[in-house]
Amino acid sequence: MRTTTIQARINPKVKAEAQKILNKLNISMSEAISIYLTQVTLHKGIPFEVKIPNALTAATLKKIEEGKELHEVGSIEELFKELES
Repeated sequence: MRTTTIQARINPKVKAEAQKILNKLNISMSEAISIYLTQVTLHKGIPFEVKIPNALTAATLKKIEEGKELHEVGSIEELFKELES
C-alpha cells in the first residue's frame, strides 16, 4: 500500500497531551490520524458531533479546566452511595 504525507500545525500542548494518551494505547500519532481519516471516510463526515457548547456547558468546562468546584469521592462505592441518596 502506498502512503502520502500530511503536515499539520497543532498547538504543542494539545499534541503533548494527545501523545501521552496515544502512548498508553500503544498507538502512534500517524496511526491515530489514519484511524480518524478512515472514520471520516466511512461516516462521510466527521465521526462525532461538533457543536458550540451552550453558556452553562462552556462555564462548567472552564471551571473544570481551572480546577474549580470539583467534587471528589474516595471510591466508586462512595460515588454510588451519593448518587442513590
